Amino acid sequence: MKHFLFAYVLLSSVYFYGQQKVDSTQIFTINNLEYLEMQGANVMLAHDFYPESHQGGVGIIQNGIRVATNGDLRLEPTPGQWQPVPKVGERKVDWKNHEISVKMTYPDATKNQTGFNPIVYPDLSMSYNLKIIPQGKSFKIVVDLDEPIPEKWVGKVGMNIELFPGELFGKSYYMDDHFGLFNRQANGPGYKDGDDEFQLTPMAKGKELVIVPENESQTLRIKNLQNTDLQLIDGRAKHSNGWFVVRSLVPSGKTKNAIEWLITPNVIDDYKYSPVVQVSQVGYHPNQEKIAVVETDKLDENIQEIKLLRINNKGGFTEVLSQNLKDWGNFLRYKYYQFDFSEIKEPGMYVIKYNEFTTRPFQISTTVFQRNVWQPTLEYFLPVQMCHMRVNDRYKVWHGRCHIDDARMAPVNTNHFDGYLQGPETLTTFKSGDHVPGINLGGWHDAGDYDLRVESQASTIQGLAHIYEIFKVDYDNTSIDQETKTVEMLQPDGKADVLQQIEHGALSIIGGYESLGRFYRGIIVPHKRQYILLGDAVNHSDNVVYSGNDKLSASGVSAIEKGLDNAPDDRWVFTENNPKREINTAAALAATARVLKGFNEGLASKCLTIAENIWANTSTNNKLDKIELAVELLRTTGNAKYAEYLSDNVKVITENIEKVGWVVGPALPLVKSKKFRTKIEGAVKEYLEKVQHLENETPYGLVYKPDIWGAGWGIQNFGVRQYYFHTSYPDIFPKKYMLNAMNFILGVHPGINTSSFASGVGSRSLTQAYGINRGEHSYIPGGIGSGTALIRPDFPELLEWPFLWQQTEYVLGGGTTDYIFLILAADQLLNKN
Repeated sequence: MKHFLFAYVLLSSVYFYGQQKVDSTQIFTINNLEYLEMQGANVMLAHDFYPESHQGGVGIIQNGIRVATNGDLRLEPTPGQWQPVPKVGERKVDWKNHEISVKMTYPDATKNQTGFNPIVYPDLSMSYNLKIIPQGKSFKIVVDLDEPIPEKWVGKVGMNIELFPGELFGKSYYMDDHFGLFNRQANGPGYKDGDDEFQLTPMAKGKELVIVPENESQTLRIKNLQNTDLQLIDGRAKHSNGWFVVRSLVPSGKTKNAIEWLITPNVIDDYKYSPVVQVSQVGYHPNQEKIAVVETDKLDENIQEIKLLRINNKGGFTEVLSQNLKDWGNFLRYKYYQFDFSEIKEPGMYVIKYNEFTTRPFQISTTVFQRNVWQPTLEYFLPVQMCHMRVNDRYKVWHGRCHIDDARMAPVNTNHFDGYLQGPETLTTFKSGDHVPGINLGGWHDAGDYDLRVESQASTIQGLAHIYEIFKVDYDNTSIDQETKTVEMLQPDGKADVLQQIEHGALSIIGGYESLGRFYRGIIVPHKRQYILLGDAVNHSDNVVYSGNDKLSASGVSAIEKGLDNAPDDRWVFTENNPKREINTAAALAATARVLKGFNEGLASKCLTIAENIWANTSTNNKLDKIELAVELLRTTGNAKYAEYLSDNVKVITENIEKVGWVVGPALPLVKSKKFRTKIEGAVKEYLEKVQHLENETPYGLVYKPDIWGAGWGIQNFGVRQYYFHTSYPDIFPKKYMLNAMNFILGVHPGINTSSFASGVGSRSLTQAYGINRGEHSYIPGGIGSGTALIRPDFPELLEWPFLWQQTEYVLGGGTTDYIFLILAADQLLNKN
């Protein structure tokens, strides 16, 4: 049944429809979330500002898919990650005149040669109002400049909007009478502009662009209402992670309506979001609570029965359960229902069918989590990420022995990129530019890039140490030879892979500490040309220690081409004075010492010695900072002074029970104080009440706050903490929150893409991800992406696209180990007698 909301609207907003009532769901209006809405289309303005990763400015959602973003003035035809972006002002809604506007300004002082990724801005000051204005089934983008742009910037400043490539490949466009295809790869020709920069010749120029006219659900018209041309440009020609760009230049001398576009996204008649059933792509244990979540359009009232079908071993299906959906309510932009099939315990393969949607197959079995679930992370992802090794995989080499020339002491007073900052001193006996020995071994590449951050190294070995001691994981399917720096995947060598991986991480941390006399902050390449490398990490450098005596400074670094003799291409090692990070790293070493004992006695001894040294010599004003280190040292040494520290700081612990209650739990039997336990348990009970309240805010049964970054890693960590809360305080905390967190990662999460966040795990998973092979639109088995992100304010998104780090990037640390932990924990708890 169709439901329409009729309203009288001002004639000014629908002047071309005549003086009559207009169905407000069929034209663009401004909704209470401050974006333009029409049934089947939405237009946001500056709800997000993350332009370097394709979220920001004007964005368009058409028939349930985000098709365009980053509509704004830019200084380049196809800008990349480190190019100037404007400072975003407050969004304002003019309800009387039906327009939304944001004040934008160049430069942004918070990013100009400062911050996590410093941007070098040119000598240009420019302010303007960026507006979106509903025009019936279309909308306008209008830019009003405060002042005309300087003449030397005419021909450079333009209005850009980016089109998502993944939905366009092989489809057509018209630019006036010119036509063509969106190609899968960027093709030439190109040219050098007036600044001697390479630019791609536009695919087309004209006044009106029609995108995908052959498919009504994708047809999008962009018309330039001013005298300048639109340009259609392939942004991937300069940046592998680029999108297609529509652009028009800001004309000379103009301020009012300097840019004026009319955009018409075609919408399907009476569009409604098709129902999606969200289920674990792996499956369920018979004794597990099994709740599938059904996501529907808020206007959809055609609610039907849902069916659980068993897949027969001779082919076909048998219906085993059919019931009405349980109405959960509204969340984000959708209406949610739940389907509880916990009563079904018979082992086998199943699908769920609702309306036209059928899930991928999943299993119900007591062994569901025992094979093909956590193992890919240990036998594929961790080996691929190993630095300083050649990683062989049958006929394939993932990468060669990389970064053997690590590392040169970073230049002082340097704000590098990716958060690397070296202060006025090196904090060691090494001078800037000196070769630092002993750190060209061990460690893992941090994420989709190739740096080594101490916190990711430390949290990885700590997570693996806990996994080994709790779950006794002796799995062996990888051969690791530290002498020859060689890894052979899918070839056992008689040693537990988890212990070998812990050893590999510890070698990096210990090697750095022994050489520098302190922990390194991190190790990263000197130039962005190296940083953006896609492919084999061995190509970062010549693997020969630089022997020059040049004075190293960040300003003097230029792109280093492969093949130069004695190239200064060695990575830089950074240091910092960060007591909290030092203490956290020491906690990881204390845990590592426990499990390496008997496997690598010498390394275990060094880990413990350094951890105890940090305890004795590193001070902090926050008592909370040392709680985890105290716990790990207490569990490793049994020394009563650490139990005393915990007991003396019970007030700090109880006031921060959510942060450290799970950490303290395993050490409770070692603290001989009933008063201590009583106070801790009292605080834990209060925290449970908070969790119970927050779980009801989403249909997923856990604490979940969607954000611009995918929430997967945070939810994994929440699940790990819940395991400790449950096992340490079993009479207080149930195990369901941990299991719900696992299900979220495996597919029970919002949005049309129900993939498991763990690549290669389950019947549907991330098979395009932000890993080292993203240039091939591929994945690393067992890598865990950050997952479904929020396009603010209310659109969950997980694109099948490998270049959005906020959705599909892999990381080390808890992003990896928490996943392994969760799967093993589920198997342990559900198979307990």
